[in-house]
Amino acid sequence: MSECLLELRGINKSFGGVNALTNINMKIYPGQVLCLAGENGCGKSTLIKIISGFYTPDGGTIIMDGREYEKMDLREAIKAGIQVVYQDFSIFPNLTVYENIGLNKLLVNRRKLVSRGIMKETAESALNQIGADIPLTAKVEELSVADKQLVAIARAIVNDARILILDEPTSALTNREVKELFKVIESLKEKGIAIVFVSHKLDEIFRICDRVSVLSNGKSVIEDDIGKFDKKKLVYYMTGKEYNDKSLASGMTGTEPIMTVHGLGLKNCFEDINFELYPGEVLGITGLLGSGRTELAQAIYGITPAERGEIQIKGKTVRIKNVQDGLRHKIAYIPEDRLTEGLFLPQSISRNMMISSLWKVSSRGGVMNWKLVENSVKEWVERLKVKTDNPENPVDTLSGGNQQKVVLAKGLATEPAIMILNCPTVGVDIGSKMDISRLMQQVAAQGIGVILISDDSNEILVNCRRFLMIKNGRIQGEYQSEDFTEESLYTELIC
Repeated sequence: MSECLLELRGINKSFGGVNALTNINMKIYPGQVLCLAGENGCGKSTLIKIISGFYTPDGGTIIMDGREYEKMDLREAIKAGIQVVYQDFSIFPNLTVYENIGLNKLLVNRRKLVSRGIMKETAESALNQIGADIPLTAKVEELSVADKQLVAIARAIVNDARILILDEPTSALTNREVKELFKVIESLKEKGIAIVFVSHKLDEIFRICDRVSVLSNGKSVIEDDIGKFDKKKLVYYMTGKEYNDKSLASGMTGTEPIMTVHGLGLKNCFEDINFELYPGEVLGITGLLGSGRTELAQAIYGITPAERGEIQIKGKTVRIKNVQDGLRHKIAYIPEDRLTEGLFLPQSISRNMMISSLWKVSSRGGVMNWKLVENSVKEWVERLKVKTDNPENPVDTLSGGNQQKVVLAKGLATEPAIMILNCPTVGVDIGSKMDISRLMQQVAAQGIGVILISDDSNEILVNCRRFLMIKNGRIQGEYQSEDFTEESLYTELIC
């Protein structure tokens, strides 16, 4: 193994008397991918901001190239070659590709004059280094998520990056785009660049990472070569819980369908959709981004109603033209993007939980029964294991996994007969993912019909006995989970 590029020794950080990091130790080596793993709230984000110079540690030492720092500010970190690509990419959507990449270098070098020719040369060179074919003059806001990410990576390496921190880089990518990203990471490794890869996705961790450093409750748990771990061992170090990838799917609790969909269609989204959902089952619908999976869910719920076809609930044809219709027919929908579609920011946890079921906690005259609200919120916090000191705190103070549990509580509080979950575990940690899987089975066991939409092969196979596959807006067939492995389902999905 080559010499250590960056080492952290005994790093401490607290906010308002609360310890965020305690005695953190970590080593980063050139040409290797280090996975920074741990549940949401374990201190990963704080540690990234210390490494990149955004936060100053309260104690400990940072050693870079053998030189000791008690603290490293943003400029020193950039000068040392430390760059971060965050989940939101932090790029300028209204600027072109070459402006985003080239301006970054000019700003770092404190150039007073701007040369568009030099910026284009800089951008072209950076994109060539990672094998990205993106038009230099394209507006960033017009690019796909995957291309935006490549622009962010190119912008990072243009300043002679030696350590590149990727914060959950695959959370919004399709499987094919993940493969392309991993090719870029491998090429950066070959150039001697160290990668810090932050992810909750076990399969990706084992595919791309050389070493793993696990944090829990702001403390270092273990750091070792990836070959020393398997999934069960890694999950145990991350969560303290046993990992189970065996099927959790339970059987149906009724013989008559709770919902029948026949010939459902919406122009440019999906056509001729037919299926039955039974009480007590978790029915999977799997498809890639853009397959029509989200539009189908939104049509059933009433966000964007279908133009053709029929929906029957408990044998009766229903008209669902808007969300009010969906709620009236006891349908709950958990959207894919919890921040923009599922939560009211920065309203409190309790308000978010109860907003869809105010009729349960108020009189006919609209007067709120605050004691009933308090009791209901307390019940949901305990049942869904939402980690919070106070339900009146803003919901955006929670981790991603706990925010998703609030969205689930909001849906369940409406007492649905049918629940549609659209990619419910995107961007949540492994512990929350396990909790959400168990919750799905508990909900189904109560006789509720659950639809799980996901492109995560493991999630579909673990939670569903049967599933539908959607491609280009059409159902390709109905399948039994027992007939597939993760690999065979993934292959079927992308072919």
